[in-house]
Amino acid sequence: MFFSDAVVAIALTLLVLPLAEAVPEAVGQHVTSLEVITENQWQIYSFLLSFIVIARLWISHHHVFAQVTSYNTSLVVANLGWLLTIVVLPFPTEMVGAFGGDGFTTLFYIGTILAGSICQLVIILIIRGNPELRVSSRELPDRQRFGSMVNTVIMLLALTLTALVPRVGYFSILLLLLTPAVFRLRYRRPATGGPRV
Repeated sequence: MFFSDAVVAIALTLLVLPLAEAVPEAVGQHVTSLEVITENQWQIYSFLLSFIVIARLWISHHHVFAQVTSYNTSLVVANLGWLLTIVVLPFPTEMVGAFGGDGFTTLFYIGTILAGSICQLVIILIIRGNPELRVSSRELPDRQRFGSMVNTVIMLLALTLTALVPRVGYFSILLLLLTPAVFRLRYRRPATGGPRV
């Protein structure tokens, strides 16, 4: 867990480095401070988007691993796969800043997030299938598995939509806003006010 947290912290830090490097370059070119912001808008947007994406993935990862007391080879490999997607994400983020809405860059960015979602789902399935890894013999809450499945399916839809309709670009990621609605449908209370389904 500490190793994963450290890798995520480094990846989050790497996201801001291109913006930090833009300041000395701007000073050398005698650009105003306002122009530093306006000329680096894509980098700023990509930094904020990636920060939110990594933070969201980390929070979910943290909730899952809070219930883990042991590990096996499968879990370590799946977790390393997840960490790989986190470490790689600053690269397409930098490409977004440099190339904006370029078709390949958009697909690379969304594909990296999708790969992270798939790894997260595999981690959850491994933990659910191996009770000896968990704090107690109780299964991980179904909501975690379901949420990870929904995110993975939505990111797959976003990637497909972007591939088929390139003009959609990064807006396809907004499909993730459907997640709460899907949760409400899956876990709605019956009309009688009884326990959740």
